[in-house]
Amino acid sequence: MDERCLFPLVSSLLFLITLSPFCRAQLRQDYYATSCPNLASLVRSAVSLQLQHSMAAGPGTLRLFFHDCFVRGCDASVLLTSPTGDDENHSGADLTLSMDAVDTIKKAKEAVDGDPQCTNKVSCADILALAARDVVSLTGGPYYEVELGRLDGKVSTRANVKHSLPGPGFNLDQLNALFSANGLTQTDMIALSGAHTIGISHCDKFIRRIYLFKQPVPYNPPMNLTFLRQLRQTCPMSYTPSAFADLDPITPSKFDNVYYQNLQRLMGLLASDQVLFADKRSRGTVNLFAANQTAFEEAFIASMTKLGRVGVKTGSDGEIRRICTAVN
Repeated sequence: MDERCLFPLVSSLLFLITLSPFCRAQLRQDYYATSCPNLASLVRSAVSLQLQHSMAAGPGTLRLFFHDCFVRGCDASVLLTSPTGDDENHSGADLTLSMDAVDTIKKAKEAVDGDPQCTNKVSCADILALAARDVVSLTGGPYYEVELGRLDGKVSTRANVKHSLPGPGFNLDQLNALFSANGLTQTDMIALSGAHTIGISHCDKFIRRIYLFKQPVPYNPPMNLTFLRQLRQTCPMSYTPSAFADLDPITPSKFDNVYYQNLQRLMGLLASDQVLFADKRSRGTVNLFAANQTAFEEAFIASMTKLGRVGVKTGSDGEIRRICTAVN
């Protein structure tokens, strides 16, 4: 039992009092076994269909889950929109969240609520957690069971995003500090970084890394020179806002451990990627994951499960939204 959680017995009923954002709350894999028995297949079908229309929906959905959990906990607050623009989507790194990913969750929610057994019984937060799992498995990664029972949050403001998410120029100490604040270890951080085995990054996130190579930048570990030249062709100094590069240039659409092999080759796109190999404190874990796909997958599953427990809402702090983009 997690010592940071307290389970008092009151009137012969077991109540959960959450004392920290790291407690498991009421999460369990069979949470909807009776109320929505077809939940997993409904979400998976919606995600699969969306991936056929847009490959960007895959990595975008993974990123959506990560950004959600790190800002206010895994409560789907990242999906809320405000007519005044005072929401998470309009601040910092969330400005570049994939609309295809948001649409994926919207369609999955519609599919779930379209089943009479499930209507208004499943939270958007749980649908997002399931969709993230399905993206991993549908792009070649492992299938794993997801703990469920989250409620949807009622608050989403721009101010919440500031200082909550890692930047592309973070060094190891900065990464570890941010992940530790969410109850995650350095190994968790390295495993979750493996999600960069799929997806892209726009040029503005690494342009300083490739053109100010010998000048002061926030943090800039070594880069393979051939890779550097390729990136300069992809992102010239006069790049357009839509220009991008693959986070994994070798197998960009497959969820595998090649991301870590790229780091060994000094082909990490972001400084916050390459630092995992550049820093001796994390290099051993990178080497392990690069050499052993199973070790990476097992660590990724364990870390995603821990991530999914961050800041879970219970009781009056949450609700089951009828529409994922608005509170009830």
